[in-house]
Amino acid sequence: MALRRFVDLLELYASNPDKEAMLISHWMAVAISLLMFFGAFYIRRIFQLQNEIDRERKNNEARVLTAVIKTEEKERQRFAKELHDGLGPVLSSIKMCNSALFASVKNQEHQKIVGKTDQAIDQAILTIKEISNKLSPHILERYGLEKAIKTFFQELHITDRYQVQMNIQLHKKRFDYNVELILYRIIGELINNSIKHASASAIDLSLVLHPQKLQLMYGDNGIGFAPAISSSQGMGLSNIRSRIKSLDGNIEITSKKNQGVFFKIEIPIS
Repeated sequence: MALRRFVDLLELYASNPDKEAMLISHWMAVAISLLMFFGAFYIRRIFQLQNEIDRERKNNEARVLTAVIKTEEKERQRFAKELHDGLGPVLSSIKMCNSALFASVKNQEHQKIVGKTDQAIDQAILTIKEISNKLSPHILERYGLEKAIKTFFQELHITDRYQVQMNIQLHKKRFDYNVELILYRIIGELINNSIKHASASAIDLSLVLHPQKLQLMYGDNGIGFAPAISSSQGMGLSNIRSRIKSLDGNIEITSKKNQGVFFKIEIPIS
């Protein structure tokens, strides 16, 4: 358009060279048009670069969060292995020695002491197994998210103390282990909040596979909180947000004081 205007001006000047004022005016119009054209081009380019920078920043944040979470999980696994393979055999050896001692003791009072010691050792071994499994959930790795969640509830004996509604529809499908692990940790954190902080008596959990996403909905009837100021109430919710962000997911929180809490979490899957 600017080139055509330039040609028109040349023709005008050739036909009527005395109209210098008109020619200058037209030249200024051409210059302004060119400036506006290049200005619009560079402004659009600036916005494109800004969008690319924002996209790269988000990708970098996700990569950093993922790296932090993976490092944390590796440390959990290492500690769980050392606990299970190191302290576990020691307690088993103590139990064997204690059993041999029980067979050689004739005094009934001493037998009771040895017997109680044996029970304490059994409890210690069981506790180590529970701690090891919480640090590195072997059931999750072997059998998947659905089995791991149900086992988690069973081990807590939560159904004996709370009204629990559970709806898990994953159709026996396995997902990327990082996705399964993060959702498992999130559910564990939510249950921990309901039990220790919310004074809830009912828990409702739904985990459903939809096309291209996993949707987790979790609610309780506890004391609730104000989501706008929830960041000041501990690291639990901050950890949940960070884990969801590392998977490029979304979280919605609905809560009012003394009216419970509801979480809606969506994780994209390929």
